[in-house]
Amino acid sequence: MGVPAFFRWLSRKYPSIIVNCVEEKSKECNGVRIPVDTSKPNPNEVEFDNLYLDMNGIIHPCTHPEDKPAPKNEDEMMVAIFEYIDRLFNIVRPRRVLYMAIDGVAPRAKMNQQRSRRFRASKEAVELADEKQRMREEIFQRGGYLPPEEIKERFDSNCITPGTEFMDNLAKCLRYYVADRLTNDPGWQNITVFLSDASVPGEGEHKIMDFIRRQRAQPNHDPNTHHCLCGADADLIMLGLATHEPNFTIIREEFKPNKPRPCALCGQIGHDIKDCQGVAREKRGEHDEFADTIPASEQEFIFLRLSVLREYLERELTMASLPFPFNFERSVDDWVFMCFFVGNDFLPHLPSLEIREGAIDRLVSIYKDVVHKTGGYLTENGFVNLERVELIMQAVGVAEDNIFKKRKEDEENFKKRMKEKKKRLKAEQGPAFLPGGQFAPQALGGRDRPLPVQNARHTAFDMRMQGNRYQQNKNAAESLRATLRNGSKATAGPSDGMDNRGLKRKAEDSDSEPEPEDNVRLWEDGWKQRYYKNKFDVDETDEEFRKKVVKSYVEGLCWVLRYYYQGCASWKWYFPFHYAPFASDFKDIKDMFMDFEKGTKPFKPLEQLMGVFPAASGNFLPTTWRALMTDPDSSIIDFYPDDFAIDLNGKKYAWQGVALLPFVDERRLRAALAKVYPDLTAEEVRRNSLGSDVFFVGKSHPLCDFIIELYRSESHEGTEIPPELCHGIQGTLNLDEEPILPDKPVESPVPLLRDIPCSSAVGIKFKDPQYEEGHVFKAVVLPGAKMPNKVLKPGDWHRSNSGPWKPQLGFNPNRQQVHLDQSAFRTLGHHINSHQQGSGQYNQPRIGQHVGGQYSNAPPPSVYHQGNYRPPLRKDPPPFQHSMQHGFPRAPPPSHQQQYPRPQRGGQGGHGWDRAMQAQGSAYQHNVQRGRGGQGSYHQHPPRRDDRRPQEGYNSGRGYGLPPPTRRYNWS
Repeated sequence: MGVPAFFRWLSRKYPSIIVNCVEEKSKECNGVRIPVDTSKPNPNEVEFDNLYLDMNGIIHPCTHPEDKPAPKNEDEMMVAIFEYIDRLFNIVRPRRVLYMAIDGVAPRAKMNQQRSRRFRASKEAVELADEKQRMREEIFQRGGYLPPEEIKERFDSNCITPGTEFMDNLAKCLRYYVADRLTNDPGWQNITVFLSDASVPGEGEHKIMDFIRRQRAQPNHDPNTHHCLCGADADLIMLGLATHEPNFTIIREEFKPNKPRPCALCGQIGHDIKDCQGVAREKRGEHDEFADTIPASEQEFIFLRLSVLREYLERELTMASLPFPFNFERSVDDWVFMCFFVGNDFLPHLPSLEIREGAIDRLVSIYKDVVHKTGGYLTENGFVNLERVELIMQAVGVAEDNIFKKRKEDEENFKKRMKEKKKRLKAEQGPAFLPGGQFAPQALGGRDRPLPVQNARHTAFDMRMQGNRYQQNKNAAESLRATLRNGSKATAGPSDGMDNRGLKRKAEDSDSEPEPEDNVRLWEDGWKQRYYKNKFDVDETDEEFRKKVVKSYVEGLCWVLRYYYQGCASWKWYFPFHYAPFASDFKDIKDMFMDFEKGTKPFKPLEQLMGVFPAASGNFLPTTWRALMTDPDSSIIDFYPDDFAIDLNGKKYAWQGVALLPFVDERRLRAALAKVYPDLTAEEVRRNSLGSDVFFVGKSHPLCDFIIELYRSESHEGTEIPPELCHGIQGTLNLDEEPILPDKPVESPVPLLRDIPCSSAVGIKFKDPQYEEGHVFKAVVLPGAKMPNKVLKPGDWHRSNSGPWKPQLGFNPNRQQVHLDQSAFRTLGHHINSHQQGSGQYNQPRIGQHVGGQYSNAPPPSVYHQGNYRPPLRKDPPPFQHSMQHGFPRAPPPSHQQQYPRPQRGGQGGHGWDRAMQAQGSAYQHNVQRGRGGQGSYHQHPPRRDDRRPQEGYNSGRGYGLPPPTRRYNWS
């Protein structure tokens, strides 16, 4: 949902909803990878029944990642997607259902946002290419160095849209993947797999919600099913609450701000393209073996417990002395509805409501004050009571003027603080001739160890530039003094070699970015008239137009809530404006909406491509269809502008602005396409048709024999699933034209992966249970549902992230952490620190892998006062048997004398190193005498074990090495 700050606000306000995932990692023995057995109990100490994957949230980061090298081709993309699903399956370990849903053709209300995103992506790609070319020319003119441009085809992420060949191939690859896992993975043997690919209309998350709603309405549904939904969109939180399932959890990637990204020009990390200086890349490793690696730790996951969020909301929304009985489930629905006002994928947010300004808290406060007057709740089963909503909007409208003024005041105060901060930092800076950063002088005793050198060439370049600026300032000062002494006569001196052009001194705050022009000025009187004049180009006295905008927005609120609770009410409806009205404009809205048009149908896949693609992505369309985007004589050429304006609308960055694109007229589009429909090939006709979900089970599943009999009887009629054979799941089965059958081979669509010689899976088409038109799904907790135990304690109600916070691992708050004794920490610390030398900040080899390099002769950090223990000064280090018991690397530690050659005497640096080595030797001899060091000392005491925790627990910690260079998918 279009609320970028919603999750951040929610996790800060209700911190106990977040739980860190515990992930068991696969092991490697003698070069053979041993996969995780997912049939074992979940290490998070909770068992999930159903896992739902919003696949678009997986496809995008796997095909064009931001923090690591992109896959070289489509085959590697598919393998990356398979590996991502494997990780999620390993963490969640569902026991009944795995549901994979890819975005299909979306409702028209969503297509407008998709169109904006794809046009923006195309525009940004062109601007980036121009910027790269300009910067490349500038760097070459300065004599800089840049690696040669790679001649490769750019991956257009717009192909991740229904109807393209990429999505068709992805569906085939996922069918193969499911067949392989059902055949070879014991954790998959008894689960039911649903695959809803891009040919099935509907957004992925809403196809999942539709499945849950329709199964909940069946009499055989288990009300205590534990659901887990994977996705990063904020609307998944709303959708999970809307199900009213007591056991609902969301798994998502942990957000880590300020991740390092490589420069688009030189590929190095630590600067953006605009700051690139064309400095040659540093050597990575002794033989530059890490030249193509990027420092990226493996992405970690968190659980968001909606059951705990319900506890928070129950305390916050509970109201006393109501004129009607309090119903917590109804108040949750109202809370979800009010969140729509701060933004979603279908409507622009109201100008006066910003999530960062506490808009939801403001709405809840108004709601609790006004609900006494409304006489009831705002919503019921996804239907809105507009008369009651009007009271909420009018209460917000009264405060709009103060909200806008307070917003301006906060912005000015923020600018003032930033200006004072810059002044303070500038005053704290030392003289220009002193180096900064990692080479800055330190007070004696300020560091307990020398830090490894990081990004040395860029740092040296910055130091040279700083020195040049200092020399220029010095020369300018001398020139100025000579001019003052001799009048206007030029004098010989250091400035003779410079031209006579002076450098204009910057203003004190000239380094701040220019402010975008704001003609509306919401903080000044007359803001409403200026808003409608600038945004809608209508006269301030045009009341009818305001009512038209409000009417469309009211329809949108009703459509969105219906979409979340009952499914898509209309495939044709959309909000026909770029901007929202004010809350104070919501007057007499009771009769503005009656109902939506019945019987609407979704677009076909290729039709949607014509509605959302820019002309630059026309290569994914048939030739004659593509011509409609570029031919000047095309009847719909105005739908595809080469350039378009972006209104910042009071924001700072372009991505926050509004793309002013023309709306697509459906009638004109269909009329133009009718002329080119006959040009489609048979393959294109197939890709342009709507498909159905596919249902997979393995041989050991109770339903397998039933499905095999359907294929043997060649039944062409729909057959109902016996609910007793599939955990109460119901629906209709139809034979697949190209089925996956047991004991038959399955050909791999990915050359990197092997064929399946004898599959154990069977696939068949599936259709959700159908209900008569007008059926209303009840938004209630089902009878027989057992509410989970309360998690929050009294102190949790007011806990925030401002104080010390310890993350919870898994669902057991009393989990005992793995214990490591001092020797284990010493071993791990020495081994990691010693191998960080020479590879620099951005080379992080796996533990146990020795890396030399340019700075490998620096003293190891581990010899500088890290406890009483010092590594021995002998060439035969003690065996690592103790550390092997704790899962540490099996390779013996490298010898210090071999890894760090002793520097020549001379100067204080050499004597300091000698003293450190002498102290190291004396400490080692002392430990030998005490029986705590030397050869065989690790055998004298048996390793400590903690019987409460499995031995592999430490390996499931939160630090991961880089993946192997070849990302070949191992299926054994």
